[in-house]
Amino acid sequence: MYVLHAQFSESGLWELWAEDSERARAFAAKGGKGKAPAGVARHPFAADPAELAEVLKGAGPVVAAALAEADPRGSLPLALPSGPRSPLPGDRFARVAGLAEAPAHAARAGAEGAARPGPELRAWIVPTLALDPAAGAGLLLALGGGDLLTVYDEEGTERELPLDPSVSYAHAVAAFADALVSRGEIHPWLAYQPQERGYFASWVPAYALESAAHRRALISAMPPAFRCQLLGEELTGLPAEEVFDNALAALVDAYVLAAFAGPHGLHGEPLVPAGRRGRPSAAELWLRALTTTKGNRLDPDLLEPEQADELIDLLEAWTTAAVDEEGPVRTCFRLRDPGQQEHDVEDWSVELLLQSTQDPSLLATAPEVWKRSGAARLLRQTGVDPRQALLQGLGRAARYFPQLGEALRQPSPDVVRLNAEQALHFLRHTAPALRERGFGVLLPPWWAGKRARVSLNLHAEAPASQPGAAEQEKDAKFGLQELLKYQWKASIGAIELTDEEFKELAAAKTDLVQLRGEWIEVDAARLAAAAQALGSAQTGTMTAAEVLSQAMHGLDQKRLPRSLLDNPLEVAVSSTGWLGDLLSGSVEQRYAVAREPRGLKARLRPYQKRGVGWLTFMDGLGLGAILADDMGLGKTVQVLTLLEQERTEAGRRRIDPTLLICPMSLVANWQREAERFTPRLKVHVHHGSERLEGKAFEREVKGVNLVITTYALALRDREQLSEVGWRRIVIDEAQAIKNAATKQARAIRSLTAPRRIALTGTPVENRLADLWSIMEFANPGLLGTAEQFKDRFARPIERGNEGADAAAERLRQATSAFVLRRVKTDPNIISDLPDKVEMPVVCNLTSEQASLYQAEVDRMLAAVQSAKDGIGKKGVVLAGLTRLKQICDHPALFLKDGSRLPGRSGKLARVEDLCDEVLAAGERALLFTQYAEFGGMLQRHLAERFGRPVAFLHGGTPKAARDELVRRFELPDGPPLFVLSLKAGGVGLNLTAANHVLHVDRWWNPAVENQATDRAFRIGQRKNVQVRKLMCAGTLEERIDRVIEDKKGLAERIVGSGESWLTELSVTQLRELVLLSGDAVVE
Repeated sequence: MYVLHAQFSESGLWELWAEDSERARAFAAKGGKGKAPAGVARHPFAADPAELAEVLKGAGPVVAAALAEADPRGSLPLALPSGPRSPLPGDRFARVAGLAEAPAHAARAGAEGAARPGPELRAWIVPTLALDPAAGAGLLLALGGGDLLTVYDEEGTERELPLDPSVSYAHAVAAFADALVSRGEIHPWLAYQPQERGYFASWVPAYALESAAHRRALISAMPPAFRCQLLGEELTGLPAEEVFDNALAALVDAYVLAAFAGPHGLHGEPLVPAGRRGRPSAAELWLRALTTTKGNRLDPDLLEPEQADELIDLLEAWTTAAVDEEGPVRTCFRLRDPGQQEHDVEDWSVELLLQSTQDPSLLATAPEVWKRSGAARLLRQTGVDPRQALLQGLGRAARYFPQLGEALRQPSPDVVRLNAEQALHFLRHTAPALRERGFGVLLPPWWAGKRARVSLNLHAEAPASQPGAAEQEKDAKFGLQELLKYQWKASIGAIELTDEEFKELAAAKTDLVQLRGEWIEVDAARLAAAAQALGSAQTGTMTAAEVLSQAMHGLDQKRLPRSLLDNPLEVAVSSTGWLGDLLSGSVEQRYAVAREPRGLKARLRPYQKRGVGWLTFMDGLGLGAILADDMGLGKTVQVLTLLEQERTEAGRRRIDPTLLICPMSLVANWQREAERFTPRLKVHVHHGSERLEGKAFEREVKGVNLVITTYALALRDREQLSEVGWRRIVIDEAQAIKNAATKQARAIRSLTAPRRIALTGTPVENRLADLWSIMEFANPGLLGTAEQFKDRFARPIERGNEGADAAAERLRQATSAFVLRRVKTDPNIISDLPDKVEMPVVCNLTSEQASLYQAEVDRMLAAVQSAKDGIGKKGVVLAGLTRLKQICDHPALFLKDGSRLPGRSGKLARVEDLCDEVLAAGERALLFTQYAEFGGMLQRHLAERFGRPVAFLHGGTPKAARDELVRRFELPDGPPLFVLSLKAGGVGLNLTAANHVLHVDRWWNPAVENQATDRAFRIGQRKNVQVRKLMCAGTLEERIDRVIEDKKGLAERIVGSGESWLTELSVTQLRELVLLSGDAVVE
């Protein structure tokens, strides 16, 4: 058992060492034989640093990464409480190791029964792990501030490593340094170090008052073990304040430099601007040293020492002027507002005060200071002259508070009078400047530091229920075309304004106004612009569609003043009745749970009945619906139930047919499902070379309920399909139209019908433009143009900048009424589907693979650097990435030479092992690859390797053969392994006979991979589904896996392109992505 200690050494390194219980017991077992050690001896039960490092690496990747830079040959002379022959154990070590006192000391005393001398400080050499400030800074935060550190050994066994108080203290110092950097309480510095004969740049703390108090508290709390390093022959240790300040300064500098080295830091800027000649100035050299992790010494070959000395003088003068002197009292300013009485709104004042720094609640007013009365008497007990202290503080503050100058002309200044505009400037600018320089500032409790949000609220009155189906057929003015009464209201923050208040505030000429007895800061110009935009039309009537448009896009841009175009007002839309429920996402109370029609030959689950009810509700309103249930939850049967329900209710009345557009691979599935669940529906398949055309087609579809065709034919036969009056259009696997600009997507959107349904398990795959394209089909124009959608939602969300969460929430609210999404992992949705377990499988490359990989990396990077334009670069990158992925699969796939497979691929060897385990358990597996050629190789190899049949499906498999493969695999005696190309087998198949899924290579698109996994993870699956995603260690596959996990969050936030983003990487970023790590090959 180890107990970990931490020290910050005089040499500027973080040093870790540990007491080792096994060594302590072994030392004690010797009975402390021999003479007491002369001179400075090695600590007898200190742990070996290399062994300590191996233990600590089990604390996690951050600690392991820091220790990779550690030197296990470090040592420190420490002054430790000692007995005659050994140091006494630390208190924590004594408890956890069961040692009440020093081992040798205890053994000797027990044997002789003699009186024992008390402990004394003695010097010992302690072997340490030495870390530079940057590595130590990262490690200390990761260690945490508790008493125990959880570590894992190579077998994954967990244990707790006790921490000495010196480690907990070091963590507290690191956390304080991190907080100072986060708050900006730092400044740059330059110093000459005589021992190094050079000038060095660094970042140092710049304490605010509260931080200065925290510094003093930490120095007081320093455990003796943290400052016990010997300095010369003195055994008293280093001064606590010196140790603390040195450690904190090193940590602050390390955290700032880490920020500069991060993704938003500075990288490779030139020292001298382009076109400049001559040496860089000392200031330029200083700036570079401040922002690089490659060393903080100013280049002596370029530096003019005289310039550096001048810069040091300027910095000292600047820091002296910027920070108020710390002492027992400080000058303080308290802003008073006019209050709630009928005062003049211009009557603002700033009181001048003297404040105790030890007890900030102790305040003396200026009159008390001048009269030496009241609290001023108490402040005088601190040893300062309150009058002199206040006058000095006011003199320093005058440069930041211009209005103070006039007050200082008075013999006994006590208050500064301000108008509303000056008061607002004090709140926004003067108060922060004074605080930064150590002055006390007291502001009214209502001040939030930012303007109150101005927004508009549109409220509409809709009836409690929608018309019935019969009335809807007769009356065109139902649903979105229904006329509703509306009223506009304005809000400031959470306060909805009356019409009178709105008019009064809109006419105000100042941003600081009083509303209902409270002072707030508003944007007066913005309020006036809002009033101008609404004009006199604050009440009236508009259609439900217009109300929804306001909810999506806010005010009509044609009505907006120029000041609101770039920064539009937030518009909140509410309504009573069915429209209110639609807007709030609580429409479940408006639609009835569907009953199973008599012609339905299936038992719907409760969530499926709700889904049919929702589709019926949306149909009745004339709204397009996106049914986005997870794959396997039965979207097909819900749509068929809707059609059967309509057929039953229509009786003998003829209704127009529904057009269903789906991928070719799903045509037969829809046809079979309709025959199985809704045999009374008349279905016509428009597909194949013998499909009907012209009048024959029109006559045929008039007598059917459902027409099924493919995406390809929707484009090719667009004119033919446009001639038919469709009741609705349904698209399955709607992500097929995610690229809105394609001819296919445009052709499908051009088909007209009063009702539209989009079915998809992934409404957002990678880009939010996917959602816009699908919504544009379902509800044309509802999300605005593609460019408007990009500006309002896609760009802020996908870039993850400030406002991304708010934009994501607005988009969720805007689309939630039109998207119904249920996930199969929700226990409330389905109870008979076992959870799936996903796990990464990391493989090593063979030497042959590594050689090919490195050669391809070199070739690709050279080609990228020589590419003449962006298009050329993109082609080189995409082709190179494909070749690298093929090498990771197998050299034979990359070389295309028909060579043998066994023994040449680490990934193939792992596939063999996994398949062996699957077959041994009597189970089945699906193996997905994006390369059809590799799929064929796998099929032949695995069939030969295991002597069992292996099925293979790819894009070139004819439809009849495809259906037969699926049928055979689902039989009890079917093939145990099924290899599928990802594109051909990723959608439209039921393969629940398998409960293992292997993604042999990665598509780099989580939505596509999840679709493929869902071939097995669907209704009817009775076993736990295990999903393994294979990747090669130390290659782009392992690195890209992290990106895949990040991209998943996009789909989950809104209701989750490919490889195109990789082409935008710089050469440096691309090199980091594809670099072959040393751990890639293990042979």
